Amino acid sequence: MSIRPFRDISRHPTRQIRVGPVAVGGDALISVQSMTNTATTDVKGTIAQVRELEQAGVDIVRISCPDEESSRALAEIVGAVTVPIVADIHFHYRRAIEAAEAGAACLRINPGNIGSKDRVREVIAAARDHGCSMRIGVNAGSLERDLLEKYAEPCPEALVESALRHIHVLEDNDFLDFKVSVKASDVFLAVAAYRALAEVCDYPLHLGITEAGGLRTGTVKSAIGLGMLLWEGIGDTIRVSLAADPVEEVRAGFEILKALNLRHKGVTIIACPSCARQQFEVIETVVKLEERLAHVTTPMTISIIGCVVNGPGEARETDIGLTGGGNGTHLIYMAGVADHKLGDADMIEHIVELVEHRAAEIDAAAQVDDEKSTAGGGQALPGKAGEPG
Repeated sequence: MSIRPFRDISRHPTRQIRVGPVAVGGDALISVQSMTNTATTDVKGTIAQVRELEQAGVDIVRISCPDEESSRALAEIVGAVTVPIVADIHFHYRRAIEAAEAGAACLRINPGNIGSKDRVREVIAAARDHGCSMRIGVNAGSLERDLLEKYAEPCPEALVESALRHIHVLEDNDFLDFKVSVKASDVFLAVAAYRALAEVCDYPLHLGITEAGGLRTGTVKSAIGLGMLLWEGIGDTIRVSLAADPVEEVRAGFEILKALNLRHKGVTIIACPSCARQQFEVIETVVKLEERLAHVTTPMTISIIGCVVNGPGEARETDIGLTGGGNGTHLIYMAGVADHKLGDADMIEHIVELVEHRAAEIDAAAQVDDEKSTAGGGQALPGKAGEPG
């Protein structure tokens, strides 16, 4: 029996499009998205929220444009932020044209829902004129009535058939700069729909378990559904849809990608759940370190293990390791090698200093490599700061 290598993820081949400066599909990094929940007409509040998302590392942000006033506000918002903006459009084709004119990098719109062929052509012309890509966004909660009558309920076949209808509209107008999503709040339905769609098209796929729930429930559901698909190589950009602060969507998205070794951003903390053997307060230490190290974007792993049972083994596999020892004296490992001892006092500060110092070394080495590559006639691959291209 042939056994697949347990860490082997082979990306499903897709076309590559661009959402502003962010490449989506092909061999590009899997991007992480979120959506504002402020009123778009609240320009100041929306800009503030987008900037919070930027600080969290988001790649793409979606903003709803339900009316003409929102379209006007979008132009001011786009000019005040650096991340590319997707304009969320539903049924009114004029909003899509206005959003393109306002500087949106992408239009989330289902072309089959906006009316006549002439209206579709007008939107496509605006997208071309202003360098916009599009996202076809099919949702189990808003399927076309005839598909619900045909299939009796939302099902993978109905979601894929809906997506293909909209795909054909754009293809018939020779517009191919788009990605597709087939979202559902049911994990099994969403996973089955994305699998089926991946078999019949090579357009970039935007993954999401829509309306997944609150912070804990939604994160778990999304991790299961998106994790299954990503492990199979399906998916080019993701959004974790949470009834929570949008920043939490970004954090969860990066953690999912990090867990699958698909993208590395920031510090990964490997920690034991703690038990009676622990020689320091593991849980409290991890909570404080997560907060204190949130600003570090350089990919790095640290292990925080409360005793010597698993500590040395875990420390050998991480950049920096802390293993609890007796009498309030603990051991620090650097690059898998026992390096020095540490007492309980100033433990957090000491580890933060070690991480920051190691991050600076990694970044400096990466800068030298980039300069050598450029000097040698090569070109550094695009990637976000602190990440491999």
